[in-house]
Amino acid sequence: MRSIVVHLHLYQPPREDPWLGEIEREPEAAPDHDWTARVERTSYRALAAARVLDGEGRVRRVVETFAQASFDAAPTLLAWMADQAPATYAALVAADRASRARLGFGNALAHPYDHAILPLLSRRDKVTEVRWGIADFRRRFGRDPDGMWCPETAVDDETLDVLAEHGMRFTIVAPHQLTTLPPDGRPGRYRTAGGREIALMAYDDALARAVAFGPLLRDGRAWARRMAGDETADATGAGENAGGVASVATVAETYGHHHPFGEMALAAMLEAAAARPHVQVENFASLLARWPAAHDVALVGPSSWSCPHGVERWRRDCGCHADASTSQRWRAPLRAAVTALQHALDQRFAHDGAALFGERGLDPWTVRDAYLADGVGAVPETRDPVWARELLEMARESLRLNTSGAWFGDLLDRPEVRTMLRHAARALALGGPHHGPAAERAFLQALDDVPLDDAADANAGGTAGDLYVRHARPALPAAVRVAAGWAAVRAVGLAGEAAVPDAWRVAVEDDAGGNLAESVVTVADRRLGATARLAVRVDVPGPAGSPAAAREATDNGASEGAPFRMADVDPRAITILVRPEGGHALEVRGIPSGLAIAVKLSDVPERARHAVELALRRAVVHRLLDPDERALLAAGEATLAALVEAALVRAVQRLALDASPAAQARVHGLADLAESTGNGVPADAQTMLARVRGVVGLEVRERLAPVAWRLGFSTRAWLGESDATA
Repeated sequence: MRSIVVHLHLYQPPREDPWLGEIEREPEAAPDHDWTARVERTSYRALAAARVLDGEGRVRRVVETFAQASFDAAPTLLAWMADQAPATYAALVAADRASRARLGFGNALAHPYDHAILPLLSRRDKVTEVRWGIADFRRRFGRDPDGMWCPETAVDDETLDVLAEHGMRFTIVAPHQLTTLPPDGRPGRYRTAGGREIALMAYDDALARAVAFGPLLRDGRAWARRMAGDETADATGAGENAGGVASVATVAETYGHHHPFGEMALAAMLEAAAARPHVQVENFASLLARWPAAHDVALVGPSSWSCPHGVERWRRDCGCHADASTSQRWRAPLRAAVTALQHALDQRFAHDGAALFGERGLDPWTVRDAYLADGVGAVPETRDPVWARELLEMARESLRLNTSGAWFGDLLDRPEVRTMLRHAARALALGGPHHGPAAERAFLQALDDVPLDDAADANAGGTAGDLYVRHARPALPAAVRVAAGWAAVRAVGLAGEAAVPDAWRVAVEDDAGGNLAESVVTVADRRLGATARLAVRVDVPGPAGSPAAAREATDNGASEGAPFRMADVDPRAITILVRPEGGHALEVRGIPSGLAIAVKLSDVPERARHAVELALRRAVVHRLLDPDERALLAAGEATLAALVEAALVRAVQRLALDASPAAQARVHGLADLAESTGNGVPADAQTMLARVRGVVGLEVRERLAPVAWRLGFSTRAWLGESDATA
């Protein structure tokens, strides 16, 4: 009997804003909101319902591949998935349940809480990551895990000892991580220096590479023949390759995201392999139950599946890169800066934790281990619950600095590094006003020794300190941003609570009732229990925000109850004035009560900003498109981009007869609306304006110069003697 195991590793780097707790829109991931959403749609969701086609290319069957394949999913990804992709999340849980019924063992493996390179962590931090990961697994899958995936399969003796100490029966490694391999792909037995045992499952590297980078995803049946080893086997399974184990391990985004329709090849392979009488499609836990690890194996040292130099890729310029023209000399000094910061944060946690938790006879590190046991942040009763939560959140942010993605890439100026630096900034803020600023100065000094001068780097010539100041240090307190977003959404006639990030809460004390007067709210960070009392007022400059416009808006259904003419407002001109009136929120402690902070719409949380911009755009559509066009749009018979382009061309054409300010304003409004659809200024509108130029005199051309500039014309050429159509 031949065993086949396919393992899928599900992980995306946490992209959430550390203060808001939500992912802001990533335009480069369009049409999806962000890259996590893109990978979920193209890979994870596809794997949960992979199609198998018949000979005519029609769907014959839909396969839940997670019920057939071994898999792990990082807790941070599962938390996102439970909220943003609940159907896929439910499919993973159901797949584990189905595999337990089929095999007696579940397909799901546990995962450390963060995607950290475990050999680079202290034993204490390894223990916390493993305990948090096991607790998260129990809560989601309703059972104890049999094994745990180590990020990048990075292991050393201490890592394996910690896994075994916590009941993990096995983990997965690449074959080059072992000095010798057991025969036939079977499990190896590793004995730690601490006297514990754990099984190591070494996957077939040649097979895995042929899947991830080679031809096997083009033909599921050919892949099945390769996995089954039945080229020399007869119908009864006899043959030199009929026995043993064939296992592969790859990242799950291989299927669909990296290789379109790769999930279909996987489904076809699993179906074809399972149909063979000499093949058992199973998971590593069931394999280990049938074939206990009996062959002793040894590690080559601290090692991983993606760095031939051990685990050096995550701490120095070891030579691993995708682009040979780049240098990774930033890695070592950045690792040193982060390690020093973590040491300072640990000292702060130990000192303050001993003072606070010690009053209850509790060790702060034991409290840290228990913090995420229930997934929501367990905090023991203390005399200062907000302080307790701040300390534990600081400890969690400190651990998140180990996330592997910040160190893996070629360049320093990347989204993953910026996110890591934001977590550092939040950890420093949680350290409190008496310790945070001094610790931040020391961290910045260390970051200034990290060069940002690679020729391929978009921001060449600076340091990591510059990155921190530009992208990590918050320009505005999060509580102020949340309150401003709530007020802006209320000002356009919508329910402000719907635009508040889930990690926050806004309680209204004095509501202005939807007009532009001042409201008073209490903003709370749910994670900390900290609150701030803030007065907020939306300022709409110009005629659109005048009392007369407010009266007009009351009678104008297009404004949807807003106290100003929404169709006349440039979102960039909206300012929200936020005035702290006391409270306990950490981020506003240093702001004098009564000092108003001016917040632009671009600075509020993305959920609120998007709601306001959408409401304003709807008002513009109502004003600039005629009823017939709006009816076509509502019926889905025309796209907004097409209708706006046609309306803009007509508006430009009318300028030949009417160059009044009102006619020009209509062109400006339609041009703004066209750009908001993502298509830019239509070429047909520019062509029409060139024709208008040919039939009007110089005096009209001078009046139309702002319109020409808005539509992309050179003002000098527009006013000159040359033919703009030439």
